[in-house]
Amino acid sequence: MMRRRAVLAALPALPVGVTLSGNAFAQTGTTTGQRLALKGYDPVAYFTDGKPVQGADAYQLAWDGQRYLFASADHRDLFRQNPEKYAPQFGGACTMNLAAGRKREADPHNWIISDGKLYVFAGAAGPANFAKDPRNNAARAAENWQRLKVEAFQ
Repeated sequence: MMRRRAVLAALPALPVGVTLSGNAFAQTGTTTGQRLALKGYDPVAYFTDGKPVQGADAYQLAWDGQRYLFASADHRDLFRQNPEKYAPQFGGACTMNLAAGRKREADPHNWIISDGKLYVFAGAAGPANFAKDPRNNAARAAENWQRLKVEAFQ
């Protein structure tokens, strides 16, 4: 079962006013102390530019316990409107490592969009290995993610 996620504003005291999935809730918050997602790369750029683009501190947003950086205000706003579409699967953990039962941080330069979702990988072989059986690899990663998401990255 997918847990509900809340969008948090990146700027102090800025109300968000966005709700997700019915009874999910939005909160005001800051990004202080949150893990930097995708090592600071803009998650929206994978979809709009077709490549990883470094985000800027001026455009940030906290979501699902992580701090995301964006290359522009437009990208930040697109993410805010639909974070489930743009956020990397599995909190930015390496999909193939998760499929094998390990939680490892991914390199944002190793990525693939499959079935409209962004998957990232620790090594350069990850996207090609994932593409050999994307449904099975994503399913195994999702199953292991339920158990491993609370563990620290390796």
